[in-house]
Amino acid sequence: MRTVTLPLLAALAFLVPGSAVAVEASAAPPVAAASAVASVQQRPFAAPSAAALGTTLSLSGIQSGERLDVTALKVVDPATGANAYLGPDPGNRFVAVRFRLENTGDGPYKDSPANGAQLIDTDGQRFDASWVAETTAGPSFPGSVTLSSGDTALGYVTFELPRTARPEKVQFAMDSGFSDDVGVWDLTATR
Repeated sequence: MRTVTLPLLAALAFLVPGSAVAVEASAAPPVAAASAVASVQQRPFAAPSAAALGTTLSLSGIQSGERLDVTALKVVDPATGANAYLGPDPGNRFVAVRFRLENTGDGPYKDSPANGAQLIDTDGQRFDASWVAETTAGPSFPGSVTLSSGDTALGYVTFELPRTARPEKVQFAMDSGFSDDVGVWDLTATR
């Protein structure tokens, strides 16, 4: 019978769901394998540091040449609903964050900015943008924004969160939040 390494065995488990594979795992001695796992687990995840409100961060997208300069300008807490029929749920409130986006990339930027934004409270809970929230804070971004290279857009992204939650940070990533380049702003600090 052939000897198969543990990483290869793990890869096969993902590629062949539901199948049983009989293998003899012995590529590395148990002590060496355990120390390799321990060294991976000891590397802490480095979360991006938070910039102050008003700070511009240059972010890249998934595609080559996609770049935005993004600025979280202002937070309105609580934000008053502009429509009496579509307010926050009982016990909740709206918080609106104003962003400025400038396309500094090579080609057009087309996305829904609200998809790439999240608000984080002091307990670490994350809140996605609210789709039905229009507030008196100011105009929201439309569902889709298209910017040619050099163009800018201003708009609010609104979040709904419990009245007792204390907003601490807001984050933004291009490509509806799928880009690995994430901008984070501290809502309690200003420049």
